[in-house]
Amino acid sequence: MQVVLAEDLFLLRDGISTLLKAKGCEIIAAVESGPELERALQEHTPDIAIVDVRLPPTHTDEGLRIVLEARRRTPGLPVLVLSQHVEQLYARELLTDEAGAVGYLLKDRVLDGTQFINAVRQVAAGGTVMDPEVISKLLASNKRTTSLADLTSREFEVLELMAEGRSNAAIASRLHITEGSVSKHSANIFGKLGLAVSDDDNRRVLAVLAYLNRPRGG
Repeated sequence: MQVVLAEDLFLLRDGISTLLKAKGCEIIAAVESGPELERALQEHTPDIAIVDVRLPPTHTDEGLRIVLEARRRTPGLPVLVLSQHVEQLYARELLTDEAGAVGYLLKDRVLDGTQFINAVRQVAAGGTVMDPEVISKLLASNKRTTSLADLTSREFEVLELMAEGRSNAAIASRLHITEGSVSKHSANIFGKLGLAVSDDDNRRVLAVLAYLNRPRGG
C-alpha cells in the first residue's frame, strides 16, 4: 500500500511512518506543509493520503482543503484525516462525496497501533471510518431527529450501503432493485429522520451520520 503522509510535527510524522512501514506500507511522500502535500498529490496517486487538517504555512484548514481538491481531480482517492480538531464544514464535504474511502480520526483518541492500521486499511479499501466524537459534534450542529427505529428493513439496508459510500446505482445493483426504488427508499429515510430539504444541510450526510452514531445493538 502506497501512502502520502502530511504531518507537521516531526516526531509524530516519523512515528506514523515507522508504524506504517512495519505493516508493509510504502511511504512515497512524508511532508510537513501544505505546499509540499499539494505537490505530492499532483505527482503521485497513492493508495491512501493520511493528512493533518492544520498544516503550515496557514495552520488553519490547509491540509483538508488540499485533499478535497485532490479528490476532485481523482474521484475516490482514499483520504484519512488525522487531527486534533473537528472541522465541521469539511468533514461534511468529505461525507457528501458518494465515492466513499474517507476517514476522520482525532489524534488523542487513537489508542493503539492496531486501531490505526485497521482504519487505514478500511479507508484504503473504500470504507468510511469516523471517530464517534467527530460524529457527535457534527450531529450537535443540527436539531434534526436521528432515530432509526421507524425505518423498514429495506430502508435500513439502503442506509447501510449509503454509509459505505455507495452511489444509488451501486446500491441498486447490490440489492437487485431499480435506481428509482433506491431514490424512493432514500426519500423515505430522509422523511423518517426528519431531514427536510435545506440549502444548508446535505440530507445524505446527516442520514449517514445518524447511521454511524446509532447504538450498536440496532
